[in-house]
Amino acid sequence: MTTETNSVLNSVKDAFAPVTDAFTKLQNLEVPEAAREFVKKQAETAKVRAADFHAGSEKVTAAIETAAAGSVSEAAKISRNIQQAFYQDAEAFFAGIDKLASAKSLSEAAQIQADLVRARGEVFVSRAKASTEYLGQLVSNSAKTAQENFSKVYAKTA
Repeated sequence: MTTETNSVLNSVKDAFAPVTDAFTKLQNLEVPEAAREFVKKQAETAKVRAADFHAGSEKVTAAIETAAAGSVSEAAKISRNIQQAFYQDAEAFFAGIDKLASAKSLSEAAQIQADLVRARGEVFVSRAKASTEYLGQLVSNSAKTAQENFSKVYAKTA
Protein backbone atom coordinates (compact mmCIF):
# COMPACT_ATOMS: atom_id res chain seq x y z
CA MET A 1 0.00 0.00 0.00
CA THR A 2 2.90 2.40 0.71
CA THR A 3 4.30 1.79 -2.75
CA GLU A 4 0.90 2.55 -4.28
CA THR A 5 0.58 5.74 -2.22
CA ASN A 6 4.04 6.92 -3.27
CA SER A 7 3.22 6.08 -6.87
CA VAL A 8 0.02 8.19 -6.72
CA LEU A 9 1.85 11.06 -5.03
CA ASN A 10 4.60 10.98 -7.65
CA SER A 11 1.99 10.97 -10.41
CA VAL A 12 0.29 14.03 -8.89
CA LYS A 13 3.65 15.80 -8.50
CA ASP A 14 4.54 15.02 -12.10
CA ALA A 15 1.14 16.22 -13.31
CA PHE A 16 1.48 19.56 -11.51
CA ALA A 17 5.18 20.07 -12.25
CA PRO A 18 4.51 22.48 -15.16
CA VAL A 19 2.25 24.63 -12.96
CA THR A 20 4.83 24.67 -10.17
CA ASP A 21 7.56 25.65 -12.62
CA ALA A 22 5.37 28.39 -14.08
CA PHE A 23 4.73 29.92 -10.63
CA THR A 24 8.42 29.78 -9.79
CA LYS A 25 9.35 31.56 -13.02
CA LEU A 26 6.51 34.10 -12.60
CA GLN A 27 7.83 35.22 -9.22
CA ASN A 28 11.20 36.09 -10.72
CA LEU A 29 9.77 37.71 -13.84
CA GLU A 30 11.33 41.12 -14.37
CA VAL A 31 9.23 44.11 -15.35
CA PRO A 32 10.71 45.93 -18.38
CA GLU A 33 12.17 49.40 -17.79
CA ALA A 34 9.90 50.94 -20.47
CA ALA A 35 6.80 49.65 -18.69
CA ARG A 36 7.98 51.06 -15.35
CA GLU A 37 8.75 54.44 -16.94
CA PHE A 38 5.33 54.54 -18.65
CA VAL A 39 3.55 53.90 -15.34
CA LYS A 40 5.67 56.52 -13.58
CA LYS A 41 4.87 59.17 -16.23
CA GLN A 42 1.14 58.39 -16.09
CA ALA A 43 1.17 58.54 -12.30
CA GLU A 44 2.97 61.89 -12.38
CA THR A 45 0.41 63.31 -14.84
CA ALA A 46 -2.45 62.08 -12.66
CA LYS A 47 -0.75 63.56 -9.57
CA VAL A 48 -0.57 66.99 -11.27
CA ARG A 49 -4.24 66.77 -12.23
CA ALA A 50 -5.17 65.81 -8.69
CA ALA A 51 -3.24 68.83 -7.37
CA ASP A 52 -5.07 71.11 -9.84
CA PHE A 53 -8.42 69.65 -8.76
CA HIS A 54 -7.47 70.15 -5.12
CA ALA A 55 -6.55 73.80 -5.74
CA GLY A 56 -9.87 74.37 -7.51
CA SER A 57 -11.85 72.74 -4.72
CA GLU A 58 -10.01 74.91 -2.17
CA LYS A 59 -11.13 78.02 -4.06
CA VAL A 60 -14.74 76.81 -4.12
CA THR A 61 -14.67 76.05 -0.41
CA ALA A 62 -13.15 79.45 0.36
CA ALA A 63 -15.93 81.13 -1.64
CA ILE A 64 -18.60 79.17 0.24
CA GLU A 65 -16.99 79.95 3.58
CA THR A 66 -16.80 83.66 2.78
CA ALA A 67 -20.43 83.82 1.60
CA ALA A 68 -21.93 82.50 4.85
CA ALA A 69 -21.16 82.14 8.54
CA GLY A 70 -22.04 80.03 11.54
CA SER A 71 -23.00 76.47 10.70
CA VAL A 72 -21.93 76.95 7.10
CA SER A 73 -18.46 77.67 8.43
CA GLU A 74 -18.54 74.33 10.21
CA ALA A 75 -19.78 72.60 7.04
CA ALA A 76 -16.98 74.28 5.08
CA LYS A 77 -14.48 73.03 7.65
CA ILE A 78 -15.82 69.49 7.27
CA SER A 79 -15.77 69.84 3.48
CA ARG A 80 -12.20 71.09 3.56
CA ASN A 81 -11.14 68.18 5.76
CA ILE A 82 -12.82 65.71 3.41
CA GLN A 83 -11.16 67.34 0.40
CA GLN A 84 -7.80 67.22 2.16
CA ALA A 85 -8.32 63.55 2.96
CA PHE A 86 -9.21 62.80 -0.69
CA TYR A 87 -6.13 64.68 -1.85
CA GLN A 88 -3.89 62.86 0.64
CA ASP A 89 -5.39 59.55 -0.49
CA ALA A 90 -4.75 60.46 -4.14
CA GLU A 91 -1.16 61.44 -3.37
CA ALA A 92 -0.61 58.20 -1.45
CA PHE A 93 -2.18 56.20 -4.29
CA PHE A 94 0.06 57.77 -6.93
CA ALA A 95 3.13 57.45 -4.71
CA GLY A 96 2.20 53.78 -4.31
CA ILE A 97 1.92 53.34 -8.06
CA ASP A 98 5.32 54.96 -8.42
CA LYS A 99 6.79 52.54 -5.87
CA LEU A 100 5.08 49.58 -7.52
CA ALA A 101 6.39 50.67 -10.92
CA SER A 102 9.90 50.54 -9.49
CA ALA A 103 9.51 46.91 -8.44
CA LYS A 104 11.76 44.63 -10.42
CA SER A 105 9.94 41.40 -9.53
CA LEU A 106 6.47 40.30 -8.54
CA SER A 107 7.61 39.32 -5.07
CA GLU A 108 9.01 42.83 -4.53
CA ALA A 109 5.75 44.31 -5.85
CA ALA A 110 3.75 42.10 -3.47
CA GLN A 111 5.81 43.33 -0.51
CA ILE A 112 5.38 46.97 -1.56
CA GLN A 113 1.63 46.44 -1.95
CA ALA A 114 1.39 44.84 1.50
CA ASP A 115 3.25 47.81 3.02
CA LEU A 116 0.95 50.26 1.23
CA VAL A 117 -2.20 48.46 2.38
CA ARG A 118 -0.95 48.43 5.98
CA ALA A 119 -0.13 52.15 5.86
CA ARG A 120 -3.55 53.03 4.38
CA GLY A 121 -5.23 50.94 7.09
CA GLU A 122 -3.41 52.92 9.78
CA VAL A 123 -4.49 56.19 8.16
CA PHE A 124 -8.10 54.95 8.03
CA VAL A 125 -8.11 54.10 11.73
CA SER A 126 -6.56 57.47 12.59
CA ARG A 127 -9.17 59.33 10.56
CA ALA A 128 -12.02 57.33 12.07
CA LYS A 129 -10.79 58.17 15.57
CA ALA A 130 -10.41 61.88 14.76
CA SER A 131 -13.86 61.96 13.14
CA THR A 132 -15.46 60.33 16.18
CA GLU A 133 -13.80 62.81 18.53
CA TYR A 134 -14.81 65.75 16.34
CA LEU A 135 -18.41 64.58 16.07
CA GLY A 136 -18.62 64.08 19.83
CA GLN A 137 -17.30 67.58 20.45
CA LEU A 138 -19.69 69.06 17.87
CA VAL A 139 -22.72 67.32 19.42
CA SER A 140 -21.64 68.36 22.91
CA ASN A 141 -21.23 71.99 21.89
CA SER A 142 -24.54 72.00 20.04
CA ALA A 143 -26.34 70.49 23.03
CA LYS A 144 -24.77 73.06 25.35
CA THR A 145 -25.84 75.91 23.08
CA ALA A 146 -29.37 74.50 22.79
CA GLN A 147 -29.57 74.15 26.59
CA GLU A 148 -28.41 77.73 27.10
CA ASN A 149 -30.97 79.01 24.58
CA PHE A 150 -33.71 76.93 26.23
CA SER A 151 -32.72 78.31 29.65
CA LYS A 152 -32.98 81.88 28.36
CA VAL A 153 -36.40 81.24 26.88
CA TYR A 154 -37.63 79.43 30.00
CA ALA A 155 -36.31 82.19 32.32
CA LYS A 156 -38.19 84.85 30.32
CA THR A 157 -41.50 82.97 30.46
CA ALA A 158 -41.28 82.04 34.16
